[in-house]
Amino acid sequence: MRLGPSVLRVWASVFLEVVVMCHMARARVITVDNAASLTAAVAHAGPHETIIVRPGVYKMHLLVRTPIVLIGDKGAVIDGGGHGNVIWVKATDVTIEGFVIRNSGRSLTRMDAGIFIAHLAAHVLIKDNRIEHVLFGIWLDGPKRPRIIANVVRGFRQLRTQDRGDGIHLWNVSGALISGNNVRKVRDGIYIYVSNGNTIQNNVMSDLRYGIHYMYSNHNIVTGNRTYETRTGYALMQSDHLTVVGNRSDRDRHYGILMNDITYSTIARNEVIGVKGQAGVPGGQGKALFVYNSQYNRIQGNLFAKSAIGVHFTAGSMGNVIYGNAFVHNRVQVKYVQRRGQEWSFGKRGNYWSDYLGWDLNGDGIGDVPYQINDAMDRLLWMYPVARLLMNSPTVEMLRWAQTQFPVLRPPGVTDKYPLMRQPFQKRGR
Repeated sequence: MRLGPSVLRVWASVFLEVVVMCHMARARVITVDNAASLTAAVAHAGPHETIIVRPGVYKMHLLVRTPIVLIGDKGAVIDGGGHGNVIWVKATDVTIEGFVIRNSGRSLTRMDAGIFIAHLAAHVLIKDNRIEHVLFGIWLDGPKRPRIIANVVRGFRQLRTQDRGDGIHLWNVSGALISGNNVRKVRDGIYIYVSNGNTIQNNVMSDLRYGIHYMYSNHNIVTGNRTYETRTGYALMQSDHLTVVGNRSDRDRHYGILMNDITYSTIARNEVIGVKGQAGVPGGQGKALFVYNSQYNRIQGNLFAKSAIGVHFTAGSMGNVIYGNAFVHNRVQVKYVQRRGQEWSFGKRGNYWSDYLGWDLNGDGIGDVPYQINDAMDRLLWMYPVARLLMNSPTVEMLRWAQTQFPVLRPPGVTDKYPLMRQPFQKRGR
């Protein structure tokens, strides 16, 4: 009986898998308990061998050139002594799990990190480590399909923010999974630069400049993350086809979500709560969502609540679809500085506005009167803040009355023709 090409390919694949499994089954497990034996074991280990590191403080630097599994028993500490990279990975299929990794160098120029992963190191797994007193936590220098899972990263808290490195830094990385990490006291929690096709999920970040920071990176997924008490929760810049879904920004100071030159992206089912701003700080007005020069995005089903400004739209941000969002108890619901008006609804479904005073006579859940968001006085106050001194003057009240009677006097702004009577977004407890 002759076997067809497809059957032969299946048998060849099964045979190869069996060979690999047999080889891995024969791979040694090495246990070490001092720096010298750990250095020797890493230098001479064969592919896929496992090195178990007993508890203790190992003052050293590790260079990994072979596909191995490094597992630290509880209490195993690798201490870099305050210079260079603590661990440098230059091999594929490396696993590093269960260590405390601490005391890297402090040179931004040399990119000193707790773990530095070179571009040849594909399929690396970094899991369940505590990385502390480091400039950069984990630097990914172009590897393919790394997995960075459930690590704790803490930077040099005594350094100024601008002098710190990032918690997890991706450069030219594709296929990465960055999941379940906890990052504090660094510059940016997770920085993604020129890196496409990655998934950033279920991470918690606080006390940073930016929680998640995108630059020139496309087709990425950001889901289930939480930021709190950062300057900006999610800084999305110069990127397209981002899927930013189900994240939370809680009490971030300047911006919850910042979109700068973002196109063809989905911003959906996110919660941004309590962005109050900082008086006297440039850019610190407290914006739940800031949209600058961003086009053709879908902003749907988000909660923007209890912030100084719910959303600020400016600089040619046109062609976006905005509906099903809830704007709840923001001091200013919308700040809109553009020359063309916009309608914020889709398929006869608008947004929920906590200050909407209209009615719903037919009970279909849609307000019978459009929600007019801003008037000429709002625009005047944004352009000339000192004019707030006139807010309660008879002249201002007369102008606002005139706009309601003669809509032609109303400047271009945002209108929601189908405002929702009930809040569509139910806050999730975390």
